[in-house]
Amino acid sequence: MKKDFLSIQDLSLEEIYEIFELADELRNIWREKKGEVFSYQPLQGKTLALIFDKPSTRTRVSFEVAAYHLGAHPVFLSAQDIHLGKSESLEDTARVISKYVDAVVIRTFGQEKVEKFAAFSDVPVINALSDLLHPCQALSDYYTLYRRKKLNQNIKFSYVGDGNNVCHSLILGAAKLKVNLIVATPEKYKPKPFILKEIKEMQDKIKITQDPKLAVDGADVIYTDVWVSMGQEKEKKEKKEIFRPYQVNSSLLSLAKPDALVMHCLPAHRGEEITDEVIDGKNSIVLEQAENRLHIQKALLVKLMKG
Repeated sequence: MKKDFLSIQDLSLEEIYEIFELADELRNIWREKKGEVFSYQPLQGKTLALIFDKPSTRTRVSFEVAAYHLGAHPVFLSAQDIHLGKSESLEDTARVISKYVDAVVIRTFGQEKVEKFAAFSDVPVINALSDLLHPCQALSDYYTLYRRKKLNQNIKFSYVGDGNNVCHSLILGAAKLKVNLIVATPEKYKPKPFILKEIKEMQDKIKITQDPKLAVDGADVIYTDVWVSMGQEKEKKEKKEIFRPYQVNSSLLSLAKPDALVMHCLPAHRGEEITDEVIDGKNSIVLEQAENRLHIQKALLVKLMKG
């Protein structure tokens, strides 16, 4: 039976750690034995469709390279190549494409599109981003903390900024991994109520506040993301004003532990949600985070396509 990855909730705790362990093996080959990068090709002869309604840098490149290294052939389909639910029904597109390929990676707007595509697909579907969730990013972020030996029930993980798709997936991941997460965001832009309802039993470990200073006080990890996501350009002026106190700068960072890690999923709007001295500073692991997208997505592809 095929398995999809549409949300962090689709993986059990055991499966998450299996993916982390495999990602470690693949990372070691990539980092230490680049000449042997093609020595492990469990997806030889398989094909992966990459359907992107939204443009991307890290997501597209990491999935294409991951497929190539594992022996699979990636087929990229942009918004100009395929019209999800427009010139052809979403159901028919899913039925047809899944006859040609062994798995589908989809990056689009509505989460309902991802879920409907998966419902009518015969092959595994991976949510590479929707307006609601970004599970691949969150899985990679928690893998980064796992590698840094920070993934435990005692750390204080602080998210400062917009209650967006990345924030939603970090919340769901924190609930699954039993991580203490505090989210600081303006009232108007806090995470969706139904996301918080999903983690009701973890409310003692996952807290929401409007106070960024409270959130980062004594933090082990500080995470932020852009204030204005794709498709929200009309809100830019208003958001920049509302979110000004939520900027991750040297002053805010000074409230955290001296060795606190700073994370950002990129792309960063430098001078808005984060300053140059912080993102380029000694506490930043942003580039490490970005690299880990490749390793975690390799492991995810093996898990879903090989079974």
